[in-house]
Amino acid sequence: MSISSSDRAFLARAVDLAADAVQTGNDPFGSVLVSEGGEVLAEDRNRVGDRNDPTQHPEIALSRWAATNLSPDQRRSATVYTSGEHCVMCAASHGIVGLGRIVYATSTAQLLTWLREFGATPLAISPTPIEQIVPGIVVDGPDAEFSDAVRELHRQRHASAQ
Repeated sequence: MSISSSDRAFLARAVDLAADAVQTGNDPFGSVLVSEGGEVLAEDRNRVGDRNDPTQHPEIALSRWAATNLSPDQRRSATVYTSGEHCVMCAASHGIVGLGRIVYATSTAQLLTWLREFGATPLAISPTPIEQIVPGIVVDGPDAEFSDAVRELHRQRHASAQ
């Protein structure tokens, strides 16, 4: 599968949520859960700083929402759009709940490069491809259209954290 224009519209919303996260002092991550029919079911942004809880990633919030509100079939047919590739914790949550396709704007490899460039603290966990955590999952990304915008959000966040 490839990233379509409708996928890009949902990715743009995820990046907007990432910008909202930065405005509240959080890392720039945002995610949107979309039904098979194209309806936005839920969305969230990073809230790690809001709650002083390092597990408050938007992908976890969407997994929890889906587990509570969707049938297994609805979860399998839904797509998660996210500003950055899932970390191991988020990929595991996604797989355990049984969500479908993942589409991400920017990759973990890009993030690692940016963190080094900004002199920021490295990731707390080893980066691992989503497909190694959730075998058989359909994953699309990154999309070059969002690289500059997401890089700038990370630059802003890490400049303000120093």
